[in-house]
Order: sequence, then structure tokens, then C-alpha cells
Amino acid sequence: MTQLNRRRVARFIDDFRVEPGRRVRLPKDFNPAEITRSGTKSEAKAILEQGVERLAEYQARLAAQDDYGVLVILQAMDAAGKDGTIRHVMSGVNPQGVEVSSFKVPSSEDLDHDYLWRYQRRLPQRGHIGIFNRSYYEEVLVVRVHPQILAGQKIPRKLKDRGIWGRRFREINDWEHYLTDQGYRIVKLFLNVSKDEQKARFLSRIDEPDRNWKFSAADVRERRFWDDYQKAFSEVLSNTSTPWAPWYVIPADVKPFARVAAAAVILDALMQIDPKFPTMSDDAKAALLTAKEELLGGPVAVDGGGAAAEPDAAATGRKGRKRKKR
Repeated sequence: MTQLNRRRVARFIDDFRVEPGRRVRLPKDFNPAEITRSGTKSEAKAILEQGVERLAEYQARLAAQDDYGVLVILQAMDAAGKDGTIRHVMSGVNPQGVEVSSFKVPSSEDLDHDYLWRYQRRLPQRGHIGIFNRSYYEEVLVVRVHPQILAGQKIPRKLKDRGIWGRRFREINDWEHYLTDQGYRIVKLFLNVSKDEQKARFLSRIDEPDRNWKFSAADVRERRFWDDYQKAFSEVLSNTSTPWAPWYVIPADVKPFARVAAAAVILDALMQIDPKFPTMSDDAKAALLTAKEELLGGPVAVDGGGAAAEPDAAATGRKGRKRKKR
């Protein structure tokens, strides 16, 4: 199998990227069911087979280098597959290096601060991957679709004018630029599900007993605002896809493909960082050698490359294997 390199991954995800400055119109500009325009099914299969393994490798290097952080933003309509995407994409990585945050209705404490405050508090530490299952983009999505939410926010009335959305787009772009300057790589994924597919998934949650727990009547009520959400998402994609934090619109009607595409975008971000395992200093190598001598109970030979070689059997008290007589 051909090695999965960055050029190959970048080519696969290129059609999902929203070019900065592009005017997006949903659903016209991105087809939720189209899974072949960014490569063949065999290409998707290859990325699936190698992608999770490479993610684990790069995550280990990211943690060891410990200077970059990765923030993954997941936005979508209900039933688009956010939870399943997180579960499958991160299945092979060390859970200690991944932090998933889900944001519900703001608390009274949240409302007593600026709208980015609670998200700032959940940023991943350096060397980690943080995933926001919904994010500060709700402030220009659900808040825009439901003006009564904005009315209840504790900001001066004169600032709740029509210009608020343009200001919030600017504020979000500036904040993400600041985070990028601080060593964060921001990966923004919009799982683009169609209205018909969402309906089918809601019905399966009703008809299948082991999926009843996932159903919420509130989700169906929210479906009445489908067109408003499509317009709001279009505005978000048009105004906040930047060179430092572009959006990727993932076709989400076919769940397996959506997971492959999401994994490829995250992998591409890690490949761009290209973290390395730290190179040990001579003093650190000497300390390792001393520790090994103590553990083995005798002097350790050093090979030509400076690595500690295994001591002989006499030094460690171990018996060698007897050779069979011919």
C-alpha cells in the first residue's frame, strides 16, 4: 500500500475547504451526499486504514514536543454524526492526550462574562488535542436563529443592534488569529447533513428501541428552523473561513465517509505542524546511561552512536545459553 503522505491527504481534503473570502450558499455549494469528488472510494479506504494509525503517531509526537496545541471545532445540525465522528476518529489515540468539551445552555456564571469566556477556559493545553462538540460558533448560529436568546444575554441594549453579527464574526476571527499566534492549530469542521437524511435518522431513533435514548422532541421542533439555520451557517462559513483557521464542509449523509474525511482534515493539521520527538542532550544521555548501569548492576558499554549497549552476562550475573555440541 502506498504510504500516506501529506500531499496525498491535502489533495483528498481540498474540495472540502472553504476558501477565505468565498461566498457560500447552502445547500447549493456543498452537496451533503457527494462522497467521490475528492477522490475515489479506494482512496478513502486507504486513508481510513492508515489515517487513525498516523493520527496516533502524530499525537504522540505532539505530546512529546509539547509546544503546539490542536483545537478541533465540530459544528452541525442535529443528527449529523458529531458524537460518532469523535468516537471513530479518536479511536486509536491516547485518551490522556484528547479533551472533549460539549457546551450546553450557558449558566448564570457564563452569562456574567463575555461570550468567549467559557470557551477560553476549556482550551487544550499544549501537546494535547481539544475537541469542542459545538462551540462559540453557537453565538452566531442558534443565537441568531432565536433572537430571544440574545435578548436574555447580559450585554448593553445598544450593543444588540443589527451590527452585532458582523462584530462577532470579527471578534471570533481576531481571537482565532491570536490563538494561532500562540501556537494553536484550529481545525473547523462543519458536518453537512441533508434535511432528508436528518429525517431518516430521527425516525430510526424513534423506531429502534436501543436508539430511543438519542431522540429528543426538541430536535424535531428545531427542524422547523432548517432554512434559517442554512442561512446562518452560510454566513458563518462566508465570514469566518480565514487563512489561519479555514472551515471544512464535510459531506455527512454517508457516515463512514464523513468520518474518513474528518480524520483526514485533522491528520493534515498535525502533518503541517510535523512535531518531533525531542533530541536528548549529552547530559541527558549520560543520566540514562547511569540509570541503566544501576538497574543492571554493572558497567554498560556504549556503541559508536552513543547508545548504551547491553552489558555482558558476567557483568549482570546472567547465564548465557549453552551452545549445542555438533
